[in-house]
Amino acid sequence: MSGRPIPQVRAPRKIALPDDGRPERDAADAQRLDNQLCFAVYAAAHAFGRAYRSLLGHHDLTYPQYLVLLVLWEEDGLTVKEIGTRLFLDSGTLTPLLKRLEASGRVRRARDRVDERQVSIFLTEGGQALREELACIPDRAGGMTGFDLEGRRALLDHLVNLRAGLHDGAGT
Repeated sequence: MSGRPIPQVRAPRKIALPDDGRPERDAADAQRLDNQLCFAVYAAAHAFGRAYRSLLGHHDLTYPQYLVLLVLWEEDGLTVKEIGTRLFLDSGTLTPLLKRLEASGRVRRARDRVDERQVSIFLTEGGQALREELACIPDRAGGMTGFDLEGRRALLDHLVNLRAGLHDGAGT
């Protein structure tokens, strides 16, 4: 853990609603950093990154590598494309990450014999063994949020809906 202080986050200002139900906001209020949902999600993602860095550092894993392992623990032998789809990552981001996991002895890559363009990823014994070793990570990370289990599940539902809404609305 670094010696840098953790910045304090101020609660967003409450927005007054007039009688007609429309938010009474001027342009300056709408553009306040503390009122930006996107910034709150962005900052929370960075905070998660720092938390996972401390949790996974002992195992010489990055958070994206951990996510790959989570996917493979669910279903081993997926193609690079399938893993990328699950993690919302392109192959240009995923390939170097997989090469590092392979170099560390956690996965092995194998080209499909029929279509050599397809590369499947398989866990090694070392990658399988990490599953039990890292089983405590979700609870430890979840405990760092300050939410109880019910609150974490509700937040997860909201974030999944947020992601789906943004994905669906991206084409408009």
